[in-house]
Amino acid sequence: MKMNMITLSISMLPSSFPSLIGFCAFPLLPRRSALCFSGMSESMDCDAGLCMFPMHRCKTIHLVRHGQGIHNVEGDKNYNAYMKPEYFDAHLTPLGWQQVDNLRKHVQASGLMKRIDLVIASPLLRTLQTAIGVFGGEGYADRTDVLPLMVANAGNSGHAANSSLNSPPIVAVELCREHLGVHPCDKRRSISEYQFLFPVIDFSLIDSNEDTWWKANVRETKEELASRGLKFMNWLWTREEREIAIVTHRAFLFHTLSAFGKYSHPLMRKELSKHFANCELRSVVIVDCVTGLNATTNNPAKIP
Repeated sequence: MKMNMITLSISMLPSSFPSLIGFCAFPLLPRRSALCFSGMSESMDCDAGLCMFPMHRCKTIHLVRHGQGIHNVEGDKNYNAYMKPEYFDAHLTPLGWQQVDNLRKHVQASGLMKRIDLVIASPLLRTLQTAIGVFGGEGYADRTDVLPLMVANAGNSGHAANSSLNSPPIVAVELCREHLGVHPCDKRRSISEYQFLFPVIDFSLIDSNEDTWWKANVRETKEELASRGLKFMNWLWTREEREIAIVTHRAFLFHTLSAFGKYSHPLMRKELSKHFANCELRSVVIVDCVTGLNATTNNPAKIP
């Protein structure tokens, strides 16, 4: 599997920014900040296509859409099928698990597995299963002294327990959930139930046990989804980890990356706006063009 590298860039915003909606401030930034999205400065020829950034201003992000869920089988043919209540918090299909296994082989063979500092997953069954299946640990899953990442047959998976040995930390984050509202497949179950199924995943960043984000009669607008995605990216920039995998959803990825694409070169915009296939992995680099990272993650290089 080929990983496409795309350079994105975001400007650091005030520490109070997470209380605002998404990246609404972007159109108000100086022109040089907006041009960073295409990897160009004001004095650079638009056709040059090359750029250079200090490593301490960059993070590498590996974006993954979950494997095929039970809702995708019929929903990809008939959109109205996503309304079916039996698809509540949809789990992976056998084909979805096969896709997960194939991606796991790729990330191990490519060496990517050893570079991941953190895995962030949307707190829905199909994304948690995908995150564990792709980035979970190796070794005995039935050791009594080590909790499993996933208990046996979690979410009707038919899979044995998954080991947490040598696994990067996995954190569940609500901001990278799928398009909210109306569709039962996008409603999550209680965090207490997830904690039983996935004992080692960190759910501490989620405020409520029950799902208070999903509304049965109110569908999140595309603009709200894009704003949520940009808010997530801004939060991501505050993390100290340098190489992060994110397991999320098709609509979330499409609208978030399309929002970045508004400030990108047309060729990059086209590439960013492509829909993700099930269990597809794409890698991007986010860059702070203006302010640099905080002192704790600044460039460690020193003159001898």
